[in-house]
Parts: sequence; C-alpha cells; structure tokens
Amino acid sequence: MNAVPSPNGLTRNEALKTGCPTLAGTIATTLADPTTDHFSDDDYEFLKFHGVYQQDDRDLRKTGKKWIFMVRGRIPGGVMTPRQWAVFDDLSSRYGNNTLRITTRQSIQFHGVVKSGLRPLIHGINECLLSTLAACGDVNRNVMAPPTPAYTPARAEVFEDCKRVAEALKPRTPAYHKIWVEGVELNLNQPEHRDFEDPLYGKGYLPRKFKTGFVIPPVNDIDILTNDLGFIAIVEDGRLLGYNLAVGGGMGRSHGNAQTYPRLADVIGFLPREKVIDVARAVLTIHRDFGDRTNRKHARLKYVVAERGVDWTRAEVEARAGFKLEPARPFHFTTTGDLLGWHRQVDGRWFFTVFVESGRVKDTAQVRLKTALRLVADRWPDLEFRLTPNQNVILANVPEAVRPELDALLRDHGVRTDRQTSVIRAAALSCPALPTCGLALAESERLLPSVLNRLERIAAELGLQDQEIIVRMTGCPNGCARPYMAEIGLVGKAPGRYQLWVGGDVAGTRLNRLWKDTVKETELEAELRSLLERYARERRASERFGDWAARVLWSETQAAPVPA
Repeated sequence: MNAVPSPNGLTRNEALKTGCPTLAGTIATTLADPTTDHFSDDDYEFLKFHGVYQQDDRDLRKTGKKWIFMVRGRIPGGVMTPRQWAVFDDLSSRYGNNTLRITTRQSIQFHGVVKSGLRPLIHGINECLLSTLAACGDVNRNVMAPPTPAYTPARAEVFEDCKRVAEALKPRTPAYHKIWVEGVELNLNQPEHRDFEDPLYGKGYLPRKFKTGFVIPPVNDIDILTNDLGFIAIVEDGRLLGYNLAVGGGMGRSHGNAQTYPRLADVIGFLPREKVIDVARAVLTIHRDFGDRTNRKHARLKYVVAERGVDWTRAEVEARAGFKLEPARPFHFTTTGDLLGWHRQVDGRWFFTVFVESGRVKDTAQVRLKTALRLVADRWPDLEFRLTPNQNVILANVPEAVRPELDALLRDHGVRTDRQTSVIRAAALSCPALPTCGLALAESERLLPSVLNRLERIAAELGLQDQEIIVRMTGCPNGCARPYMAEIGLVGKAPGRYQLWVGGDVAGTRLNRLWKDTVKETELEAELRSLLERYARERRASERFGDWAARVLWSETQAAPVPA
C-alpha cells in the first residue's frame, strides 16, 4: 500500500502515527466483529507494528479477495527453546497453513492466517515468552546475532548484548499487551493512554523500518553491512574488547527510481561494550530526527548517511551518545555461509545445521522436516533451536550420547545428515513473494527450485558442480533476501521477468551490479548458461563467480553500478 501525501507534505503514515501513538487504531474492535474478515486501511498500517501484515491470496483474486494474514515473531538472535519451537509448530498447524517460514532476519513467519486466528496465535506466542511486537513497522526490527552456538565467553557476551539492544529499542505501547494478551480494547479515557508518547520513538516513531545486527568476524553470517546499525565484535584471545560501529546499510530500492539504491554501511569507529545501548539509541534517534518523512521511498537511514556524510554521522552519534568513538579496529570477513551438517562444539557437544530450502519448514512426500523437528523438540528439551540468516535451523548443544539417536531420527524422516544438498542450492535464498506478499511483482520461492535445478545441470556440464555460487532471488526490488549482495541476484520486475545482478562477494562486503535489466523467465537458463560458460573459460585459479564477474563483466558497458 502506497502512502498518500498529507496536505503538510508528510506522508499519510506520519499522520496516522502521530494521530494514534498507542498504535491501537480500531484493531480490537475489528477483532471482536465476526461479520468482517479484514481490517481498515488505517489499521493495515497499525497492524504492522504488532507484527502482522494483512494480505490476500493472489492466486484467488479472480474469484474475489480472500483475506489472509502473515504474522512474524520477534526472536532476538533467532534463539529458541525446544518448547518455544513446539508452540510455534502447534500454532502453525492450528491457525496457519501448517508451515513455518524462517526469515533472513532469524525470525519465523506464519502464513495463511485468517482474522479469527490472529489473537489466539499471537497470544500463544506471548505465552511462550516470545512476541510479535516490532517484528514489522517503523521501528527497530528483530535484532540479529551470529547463529552458531555460544561456545566461548565472547560469543555468549555478544548474544547477551543482542538481547539487551532488542529490549532497549523496543517500543512501549500499552496497546499490544491489551489487545493480544488481555484481549481487551485500550481505554483511551485513561490519561496515560490518551497522552501516550513512546519514550524513545516519540509520537511519530521512525520514518521507516530500522534493522540492527551483531556479527563476529571472520564469519559474516548475518550480512552485517546491510543493516542500518551494525556491531562488529572485536575479539582477541577469546575476549570481547568491544565493537566496531557500522551505520547506514540497507537493501531496498524501487524500479525506475535512481534516487533509491542498495547501500553498504560505513564503519565509523570503535566503542567499548558498555556503550552499546547508548550508541544504539543514538543511531536510532538520528534516523528518527533526520529521516525523510515526506517520501517513504527515501526514508531509510542509509540516505541520511549517504547525503550528510560519514563525518557528520560520526559527530552526531558522539554528541548523542556522550563520548568519542575510537578509530575502528582491524577486522576481516571470509564468508557469509552456514556450516551445514554435524560440527563439534568446543565444549564437546555437537550442533547440526539442518538445510531448509527457502526457509520453508514443511512436510513433503520425500522430506518430513516439520514432523522431524517437532519430534526433536519434544524428545530433547535441553537443546537449542537457532535460526540462521540463511534460513536454516541449527540444533545446538547436542550431547555426544544423543547424537546417534538424533541423527537417525532425522534420516528416518528423509533429512540427509551427510552432504545434504549441492553447494549452489545450499547457498541460495529467496523471499516468499507470490501468492502472499502484496509487494511481489514476480515469483520467487516457488520458482527458485526450478532455477537452481537448471543452474546445477549447467554447472555439472561445465565441470563446475563443486563451485559454490551464491544465488538469491526476490519477487520485487525491496531486497528481503539480500539479492544485491549475491554473486547472482534475480530481482522480480514483472510477471515472468527479472533483473539480473552479478558480482557480489562471498564475504558480504561488496554490492553486485545490474547486468541485464530484463530477462524473461523462459530465457533465464540461456542467460545463466552463457555466463557460466564464460566463467568456466575465463576464470583464474580458485576465482569465484562473483569475483570473476566483478573483474570481467563490470568492465563491460552492460554492468551498471548503483549510486554510491
């Protein structure tokens, strides 16, 4: 839904937020009305702050709108107990479409929920001590952290800081608890509700969404530079010294609008661990105070940083946080990928990373993944479920004695525990797109498996079957699956048509570039074959596809850079 500008130049969304800073709208009234199956246009915007997107099944539009809802959890660092996983599994069967979808921000989405299922689903999430508040909306979203188990003191400290920041940047509206936990309407006659103003966000919240993450080099497993706010851990001899601060990343753009573009965050300095909350609030309030509230397509923090400059940004952070940042400490990244399969933790226990194609946890005739993970949750209550930004599930803290039994359970349900999938498929990401996402222009999740089948076949014919190539596909240019960081990015432009982007790197430190503005779905195989044939002929020893593309294709006129 596009915001309509208000007479004072601000977007319609801004008038809605300042007019109802509790974010209550008429959500509770509509929930209680059995005669309607959806919410008003105003409540559509408020629902997002509560972790809910109102959608319709686009496959059924010719027969009339069939209203459905997507509900997203807020799960800091993607860490869940087995009981919490079991609750989510139950809720997806009872109120959703019997699948769980792991997101690229370490959360879980429920799809296909109808209005009558919203409150019991969200109430159930809160009962297991998780939430949906601020999983969407113009606020700080789910805070990310390295997904592999906290097997060192420094790694445990980073996860604790992730949780602290998530709590510190959480909106304080009383409406959420009243509506979804207590099941009542917010009483605006009470002064504290009538005059409510969020202590951090104010009445207008943020101009757009805000994303935060933590990472521990050399593994960039959360694509840290794509976040508005990033904390890059500096660890020496197992000790967390503090964080390098990265500010101003973001993936979203719009087709045909050169004023919108993906951008990598700038690393602007170093801070001690005890200053994390102060700095997080400082960066967020810069977005609050300087972000563009007249144009939602230009409202992300990345445009403030790009247009005002790194020096201005650093000075503003320091003024708001109340101390001087030190020069950034040296660090480097090597990979963004997950460690699939079995791996030993330093404490002697094991973790197993389950490959989940496109993050969709479901049962099929071949792989009964949803059932298997539920049995694991029921049988071993002391494990951890960890969601990865690459849409996989880590089963962590597995005792040596339990490993054979757990391995057998997975295999009995069709989950491979050896080399689970090809290196190309294992590195791929997609967004849900059609039929549920209202922003989708083309297919993504439903089409990607067939694209990968063709790509794998071509790679095998060219002797490249063992060469990892990071492929990411989205149904629109908003970038939810981070396609602009991929070695091959496919971005939906219209039904059956995609942009082709090439040249990202495995470390997650380089944006790719547009190679072809429009490729028909029927032409994808030929286009990919042409690129891989050239890569096989022209690559240097051990050169990855993305590095070859940046070296060779970017020098050709078709590879257009995005704005700086």
